[in-house]
Parts: sequence; structure tokens; C-alpha cells
Amino acid sequence: MLSKPMQEALNKQVQLEAESSQAYLAMASWAEIQPGLDGVTNFFYTQSDEERVHMLKLIRFINERGGFAVVPKLEQPIITFISLKRVFEEFLKHEIGVSESINELVHLSLSEKDYATHNFLQWYVNEQIEEEHLARTLNDKLELVGEDKGGIYLFDRDIMLFRNQGEKKRH
Repeated sequence: MLSKPMQEALNKQVQLEAESSQAYLAMASWAEIQPGLDGVTNFFYTQSDEERVHMLKLIRFINERGGFAVVPKLEQPIITFISLKRVFEEFLKHEIGVSESINELVHLSLSEKDYATHNFLQWYVNEQIEEEHLARTLNDKLELVGEDKGGIYLFDRDIMLFRNQGEKKRH
């Protein structure tokens, strides 16, 4: 059975995962109307879907543990960006925030001696290690490319390779 503080904290994480999904959906939509960013568009549509899966996994866990998962109300995410670099800076900032939130949940689960929740959260800890690494790698690559159109073309072409390499490391 989940304690009330743990249920509330997990529901906050549901909110954060839903916000992540929406933010990445907005990034995908922005990229889709930019010329030549098909790879980036697909990357963020995939990221959005993945965050929704993370949210659903939390909802099911909360309900299975005797709590009540709340479907969150969402605010409008940022929908326009001044540059591709800015999109990926926001991506990294967002992933760092999610990691910090997961760490707080792990801390709460240990302080409450809620080892079932602690065990459940380890999947999220590992996921966030990979997500932050991916976001940092992509930001580093864009920093190297700068405004070079040829470099941006190659970045866009190869972006899903970076994502898939991270997935292979996890499995």
C-alpha cells in the first residue's frame, strides 16, 4: 500500500512525464515545419511516445499499489524555438529536471522504507542515465556543428542512430 506522501509524489511524476511527452511533441511539431529536419522530427515524436509510456507505467503502478493515479491537467509547452540548438538545450534541461525528480522519489521511498516502490523506481533511474547521456551527446554534436548546414544535415540524418545506440546499451 502506498503512503499518502508517496502517492502524491508519484502523481507529481506522472505530471512531469506527461509534460515531457507534450514538450517533445511540441518540439516534433516545430521541427516538422522546418526545412530538412525529418530526422529530428521523428526523434522527438519517438521521445514523446516514450514519455507517455513512462507516464502510463507510473499510473498503473500507483493503482496496483492501492493508490489513485490522477490524470494531470497540462499547460501549453513551449511551441516555437529560435534555433535547433535551443530545442536541444531545452531537451537536456528537461531531462535533468526529470532525473532530479526521480532522485527525490527514490529518496522518499527509502526514507519511508517502501522497498517495492524503490525497486520499481530503479528502472526510471537507469532510464534517466541513458536519457541524460543522449541529450548531452546531441548537444555536444550540435555545438561542434554550429551553424554549418552540411553538419546540420548530417546531424539530422544520424540522430536516430544515436538514439538507437543508447537503446542497445540498455539491453
